[in-house]
Amino acid sequence: MVNTSFTRDVQFPSLPIEEWEDTKNTLHLFLQIVGKVKLALFPKMNHWWHVPFYVSVRGLTTGSIPYEDMVFEMEFDLRDREHVLRIETSEGDSKTVPLKGLSVAGFYERLFSSLGELGIVAGIRPIPYDLSAISTVPFTEDYQHASYDEEYVNRFWRILVQVHSIFQIFRGWFIGKSSPVHFFWHSADLALTRFSGRPAPVKEGANSVEREASSHEIISFGFWAGDQNVRAPAFYAYMHPQPPGFMNEPLSPKEAYWNHQTGLAILMYDDVRYADSPEKAVLDFLESVYQAGAKKADWDIEAFRLPSYEKQLEEQSENSKEYSDILEKLERPDA
Repeated sequence: MVNTSFTRDVQFPSLPIEEWEDTKNTLHLFLQIVGKVKLALFPKMNHWWHVPFYVSVRGLTTGSIPYEDMVFEMEFDLRDREHVLRIETSEGDSKTVPLKGLSVAGFYERLFSSLGELGIVAGIRPIPYDLSAISTVPFTEDYQHASYDEEYVNRFWRILVQVHSIFQIFRGWFIGKSSPVHFFWHSADLALTRFSGRPAPVKEGANSVEREASSHEIISFGFWAGDQNVRAPAFYAYMHPQPPGFMNEPLSPKEAYWNHQTGLAILMYDDVRYADSPEKAVLDFLESVYQAGAKKADWDIEAFRLPSYEKQLEEQSENSKEYSDILEKLERPDA
């Protein structure tokens, strides 16, 4: 029998935004500083796939970043008692920057000092990106944001670990073009996007970031810890461009709903926490939004569907028999 209390408290712990909002905002600014370093140095990819972080066994990592004749990696270690940013190079050199006890300005100075000692030079625009609700102060002058509660940051990461695994399962059901499961430091959300393969019209008023991110028809899914508008953690999904009738389609589970003002499908995290199977609740939500969008936009649902496990086994058996027949013919003396 599944211990639902264990699932809720350990795998899906509570994350009330009011309890860690100051910490959340400080962490978000730290993430943006490190993210801008990756943006400055990583070779450009389509849909801004060169800028996100990835969930790791310790926290959030940039992955390997090419630099001159080596690579280096920056990882937020959010697992152990002393939370740090760990910087390591393929040359075997490393530096750490503490996350607790530093203001944004202090973190910025320590990060770039450490990078310099490792021989890494990166120029960034040292101001928050699209975070007017949190701060517009240049990183080098921000001494206000300095809160850091390791317990709540660790909870956030543990939730990301679970959501990342669920998103990976959902990603595997689709054989069309799909993004990695990645963490965008812009809005601090874990995201996954499916593509139909068709180009999409540019959204009116879109900036350069939005134009590149939504250049093709997409259905996108994500999780974030809440913000000034949504005051609790939530799963979300949307489609671009949005076809007529999309938001009239049914959603699963029953707690999910359409927010007609924002154009988002929403499933609150606390409803997932208390579900009999949190994994099933999230997968049902993701699939219901995908079916709604794919149906209304006339995607080829069957062509994009990963064959079922049983069908895969059947195909493997047929392929194996065909391969055996070929070998048998090759081994015949008269072949």
